[in-house]
Amino acid sequence: MPISPASLHYSAEQVVWQEVPGEVALAYTITGCPVGCKGCHSVDSWPVGSGSPLTQEHLAQQLQKYRGLITCVLFLGGEWQPTALLKLLKQVRNEGLETCLYTGYESVSISLREQLTYLKTGPWIAARGGLESPTTNQRFYDLRTRQLLNCKFQTGE
Repeated sequence: MPISPASLHYSAEQVVWQEVPGEVALAYTITGCPVGCKGCHSVDSWPVGSGSPLTQEHLAQQLQKYRGLITCVLFLGGEWQPTALLKLLKQVRNEGLETCLYTGYESVSISLREQLTYLKTGPWIAARGGLESPTTNQRFYDLRTRQLLNCKFQTGE
């Protein structure tokens, strides 16, 4: 049963450099992931409602704190609560920043895609590897150009 759209939570908040090519991203690991990939490195984020609430107020404070230092906000999950995620994506876009979503699903709704700059799709399959593997099932797209950017992870660009 989905939790209230106002209750998006996160288990980790950090500034990252390698998850979105060419961007310095403020990344949120969203809790409550229903995908449950075998071998997931974020199993601690699976429990629904665990972690801290990711409110618009908290996000605004963090965007102010990192103003001029970050170029993107990355959500590692959250698409299973599209109403809550959509509000946050719009907030980030209104601040002039790029947006990225990592999802274990093969696709997300059009309304979410319209607010995203980058999108990583596909569940983690250990035998296929992550984005740095040429045999991965995962795909990383720049939605502005519809360009597949997996090569940037595989070449270290």
